[in-house]
Amino acid sequence: MNRIKRAAAITVTLLLIATPCLAENTFETVFKDAFYGGLTGALVGGAAMVFTKQPGKHWDYVEYAGAGGVLVGAAYGAVVATKSLAEYDNGHIKFSMPTIKPEFREAKGQTNFVAMAEIFRGKF
Repeated sequence: MNRIKRAAAITVTLLLIATPCLAENTFETVFKDAFYGGLTGALVGGAAMVFTKQPGKHWDYVEYAGAGGVLVGAAYGAVVATKSLAEYDNGHIKFSMPTIKPEFREAKGQTNFVAMAEIFRGKF
């Protein structure tokens, strides 16, 4: 249980630290994804609760699944909303966590896993 609390606290802290670095519309994206993640998690928790012997005594399934959905949704929103490490737009430089794009490449009969991230993006 302490691991879950510690992981949740670290995730929330990292998201709060990264939020000021994100673009203006990013907060809306992160909030919507967290909201929809919470609703989806609560729905899945409710569905899992139905399959227990005494569903009325297992409301914690809905609570934990909803909280997990909020954390996963917020993390997903933060990853999707950011594109590059540094972005130049209308005279302002914004720093954020870059989106890592994994892909597999074939070379000389071997399959290699490559992770790419944009370092700089600009609009001039």
